[in-house]
Amino acid sequence: MKYLLHIDTSGDTGSVSLGLNGKLVSSQINTESRNHASSINLMIADVLEAGGITMRQLSAVVVCAGPGSYTGLRIGLSTAKGICYALNIPLLLDNKLTLLAYQAFCKYGKMYDKYIPLLLARDQEYFINIFDNNFKNIDVATHIMAENLDNYMLGDLSICLISDCVDDEISMKYGKIKHIDNTVNLDISLWLGYSLEQYNCNNFVNLSTAEPFYLKQVYTHK
Repeated sequence: MKYLLHIDTSGDTGSVSLGLNGKLVSSQINTESRNHASSINLMIADVLEAGGITMRQLSAVVVCAGPGSYTGLRIGLSTAKGICYALNIPLLLDNKLTLLAYQAFCKYGKMYDKYIPLLLARDQEYFINIFDNNFKNIDVATHIMAENLDNYMLGDLSICLISDCVDDEISMKYGKIKHIDNTVNLDISLWLGYSLEQYNCNNFVNLSTAEPFYLKQVYTHK
């Protein structure tokens, strides 16, 4: 039996879920915005208790490692690393853009030529990635400025855009956007199945060097 603990602190609200062989056992969502530091450990304890297991029964920890909130990503990953170090279990990192594309691919299959998750980084800046209709990653997840969208949206192939930050101007400009799926929250059930496949393929990360998928330079004030 493979118990995988899933942690997502990439957005304003966080979630902790426990999966057994890819099926949901228990889950908890924090509805308080950007309250990850004070809630994450309590949520983990509650989820494990609801699942009827102790932390020592975990097989691995899975983290949605971004892109997203810089502080939130650090909290989620550092918590996961602590558990993995203490229990000597592996860590898996999933990219939120990949997970969103996977959700859309599971929903629409080969209906569209390209699946493009697009998340707002800040005003006029985006996180973006591209997958084909075999769910093959055909470009590197990256951070771009609004003026660079042409490089991703123009062409002859039909596009399913996974985004909640697309305005009418973008929709009208890029005619190859055949569908906009504004579901940018993670489907926990699909994530559990996806991460179990990654676990079975031993797609683990190095605990000492693993970092969140920031994708953009951190800005600091002097």
